[in-house]
Amino acid sequence: MNRFLLKVSGAAARVTDSALGPHQTAVIRIGFSATWLLFLLREFPHRQELYGPDGPWDWDLADQLVGSNGSFTALLWSDGQGWFEALYLLVVVWSVLLLLGWRTRTMSVLFMVGVLSLQNRSVFMGDGGDNVLHLMSVYLVFTRCGQVWSLDARRARRTDEARARGERPQDRTGPALWGVLGFLLLLATLAGRMDGDWFVPALLWAVWSAQALWWLVGRYAKTPQPRGLLDVVANIVHNGALLVIMAEACLIYATAGWYKIQGSRWQDGTAVHYPLHLEYFSPWPALGDLLTASGTLVMLVTYGTVVVQVAFPFTLFNRRVKNVLLALMITEHAVIAVALGLPFFSLAMIAADAVFLPTSFLRRLGNAFGRACAWVRTRILRVLPPRTRAVGAPVPVPRTGSPGEPVDHVAQVEQVDQMDHVDREEQAGQGPAAPMPGKAPGTRP
Repeated sequence: MNRFLLKVSGAAARVTDSALGPHQTAVIRIGFSATWLLFLLREFPHRQELYGPDGPWDWDLADQLVGSNGSFTALLWSDGQGWFEALYLLVVVWSVLLLLGWRTRTMSVLFMVGVLSLQNRSVFMGDGGDNVLHLMSVYLVFTRCGQVWSLDARRARRTDEARARGERPQDRTGPALWGVLGFLLLLATLAGRMDGDWFVPALLWAVWSAQALWWLVGRYAKTPQPRGLLDVVANIVHNGALLVIMAEACLIYATAGWYKIQGSRWQDGTAVHYPLHLEYFSPWPALGDLLTASGTLVMLVTYGTVVVQVAFPFTLFNRRVKNVLLALMITEHAVIAVALGLPFFSLAMIAADAVFLPTSFLRRLGNAFGRACAWVRTRILRVLPPRTRAVGAPVPVPRTGSPGEPVDHVAQVEQVDQMDHVDREEQAGQGPAAPMPGKAPGTRP
């Protein structure tokens, strides 16, 4: 009994003391914001037909539909062309800022507003990926998705470093952004634009009030206990939303798998053959013919798809089996993106699958991306002339020695100085540059 109580108390402490899955939620944030951003950019030439006031599903039809179901969309606040263009561009900007992780709590709310506004304006435009994006945009609001791989994480790190030096940094951008958005939200509420379903207006006001409370406690609290209490509440909300995202992904696959079992084409192993030969889903007819050339391959893929989707929710407690099925599902969506011409649906499903990726794999992926960025930055700085480099910016130098050995930083600095001397000699067209008076060659002034 005591062992059981210890396990329960440990689990409760883990849920309340930290926001679980910071790398997974960061990947979800990046994946869905990138998917929506790419969709908006891809459909930018066709935005009028999709969501414009003079599109096939015109403003009057959309207004009647929204009036009957009470869904939220800011596009119907005005039937003017200028309002449509401005909101479309704002949605693009919000997607970029959420992708970069700038003010992620605020940007996640605005991202949700943008997704709901466009999708609810024309509900018959899109595919299954829109439904996933629709749900996940709401769930993201409740997560602390900017803990890693974001501009917010870098700002928090610099704030902690400043406080360690005895400084008292102040955030002016956050309160200003909160004030402007609160004023706009108040105007929309008083103008009756929030009439309809109560959920989205209540969520917007709740998040706005929570941000105000968070800032006031951080600014005026005399003891750390109030801020600690808010952290506990935020962690519980985050972990609950993360659990909902995982359950949603499992529900999607389980529902799809069990419905497939009931279909006769899935039972006889020929279901995969037909979409590959539909003109609407055949951007590469030759590729479809190649994939369906073997009846055995078609049967294996058909049965394998059903088995993987039905079995996946039951493998979450076995890490190795779960990772194998996860890799198979991601591969399946990649094939669907290419073979059936559904890239945004596949990207949305891969982003939803990312919640189950192992933390160790995500950390290695992040480190590899950081090394790749450093390598690119090194190459760019070497190509640029010295005068075009930022003043005071460090010049990356390749690591010397074998892995695991300590790096001689003095030798690296001398190498950088020698590179700078050579650059100055080449620009002047002269011999070796003379050292500065009182300084030895190879040292910085």
